[in-house]
Parts: sequence; structure tokens; C-alpha cells
Amino acid sequence: MELMVFATPRSKSADYEQYLRLAQGAEKCGYAGFVRGDHYWGEEPPGSTDAWTTLAGLARETVRIRLGVLVTAATFRHPGPLAVQIAQVDQMSGGRVDFGLGAGWYGPEHRAYGIPFPPAKDRFDRLEESLAVITGLWRTRIGDRFSYHGRHFRLENCPALPKPSQPEGPPIVIGGAGAKRTPQLAARYASEFSNLPATTNTADLFTAPPTGVAVAAAQFERVRQACRAIDREPGQLKFSHTMTLCCGRTEAEVAARAEATQRSVEELRAGGGAGSPSELVDSIGSYAETGVSRIYLMMRDIDDLGHLELVACEVMPQLN
Repeated sequence: MELMVFATPRSKSADYEQYLRLAQGAEKCGYAGFVRGDHYWGEEPPGSTDAWTTLAGLARETVRIRLGVLVTAATFRHPGPLAVQIAQVDQMSGGRVDFGLGAGWYGPEHRAYGIPFPPAKDRFDRLEESLAVITGLWRTRIGDRFSYHGRHFRLENCPALPKPSQPEGPPIVIGGAGAKRTPQLAARYASEFSNLPATTNTADLFTAPPTGVAVAAAQFERVRQACRAIDREPGQLKFSHTMTLCCGRTEAEVAARAEATQRSVEELRAGGGAGSPSELVDSIGSYAETGVSRIYLMMRDIDDLGHLELVACEVMPQLN
């Protein structure tokens, strides 16, 4: 089981040095990867930071750990320049990037920064075209040209450079709770499908109700069925799950860490990421039975490096 650190700071506000300390701490402790969200909505100082600018810096200041965004909003960036940006970060990291892409969902931050926020159907259409453009650019042979004529994007005679370090591009991560288009897109484009809580214009991963094992298993089966519908072997996909981390050696320690999440211990336990190290081991084991091979541990207090160390010392050894 791979454990990934998912930096989700309170109020979506943190500076580069905080992300750097957490990523380097995760690497030192033996975690498989470090990811962050993609938001321009930091309501408290120091404010928002750009996700891919952050990863470019981390690519040069880490050595082993995989790096990614869960997930980049397709509304934020044109797919052509985004393909260039990610290819460059992948080169800078020596091929350690995982590329998560989603439709975009949070209206207020789009309006705050002047980013168009079309209806959900159009956002999913843009997501699908973005996946076609980005994978097409990465997989075009050197010396050939790439063109694409879609409803939202039109590329003409593009040299399709630079190329990522990883052959055919970084692994693509698609996640979400949608019952139809999300599984279909995952079956067609993804290397990994991640079970994420349903988000709306007012609720996000931090406030949406946590999903249990049964809900996750049902979504994984939808993805497997979508794979079979296009004659893709479901075993080619990696399945992952996200849970809010709130681990402690004592109930008092668990309760103290729960305050940072703005949720109750009971609610966090229902999501599977709260309690003692042994409870966390059992919870992760229950998701492993659904086919999950990667867990994203959401950390709301990203300065709590002791939280990282606790899981690394008392949970991680029991998962191998």
C-alpha cells in the first residue's frame, strides 16, 4: 500500500516554505508521494499559491518522492500551455510527476480571479477535450506535428514540445463521485482512478461528507464497467482513496488534531482516517479489500510534522 501526503491547508492558505517542509518531511519519512490541491482561494494570509509553480520548486528540492496535484482544474489553464508546463516539471523532477485533472468546481474563486466558470456540462466537455489535447501533445513523435479541432480548443500544426521525462507522459489521475462521465473518462485516459467525495459549489473535499468503503467500492465498480465497455482491462488502472488524517496515540491527541480539521472525531472516524495507529491500519486494510493500492492522507495542519512521523513509525510498517 502506497501512502501519499495530501497537503490541504486550512483556508487553502499556505506559503511555499510550508509546502517545502512538508514535502521534504514526507520524503524523509518514506512516504510514496506528495500532492497538493489546485486553488486560488486563500482567504487568510499568506494567501493562495500556484500549484504547478509550487511543484516546480519541489521538483528541484526533493529526490525520490512522487509529486502531483489532486486535481488541477481544467478551467484554470489552456491545455496547450498546461502540457508544456507539466512536461517541464516532469523533466525537472526526473520523471516523478503524477498528473491529476478535473473539471473545476468552485465558482467563487473563478469569479474572484476573473476565470470563466461555465455550466457543469461545458466544464466536463472542456475536461474531455483537455485530456485529448494534452495526451495528444505528449504522444506525438518528435519531428511530427499535432493538430486538434474541438468545440472548445483548436490547435494547428503544433510541434508538440517539450516532452515529459516519462514515456508518453506522466500517469493521469482522474477522480470524483460522478456516476457516468467520470468513470468513462477514467476508463479512456487514466492510469489511476481516485475515489474523492462529491464536491459542489459550496462544499469541497474538506467539508463534503466522507465516503465509506461501500460507496468507494461501488464507484470503483462503475469504473471497471466503463473499462470493460471499451475493451480495456480494469486491472490496468490503479485505484486510490482519500481520507482526512487525524491520528494520535491517545484520544486527547486525536481530539487536538481534529480541531485543525474543523470536524468532529466521530465524523473523521466515519471517514476512516481518524483514531489510533491500529485503527488507521484496520481502516486502510478495509479499503485494500476493494482494490485500493494507494491512500491519500489529507493533512489540514501542514505544519504538524509530528503527525507525519507518527504514521510513518506506527502505521506504515504494518502495511508492508
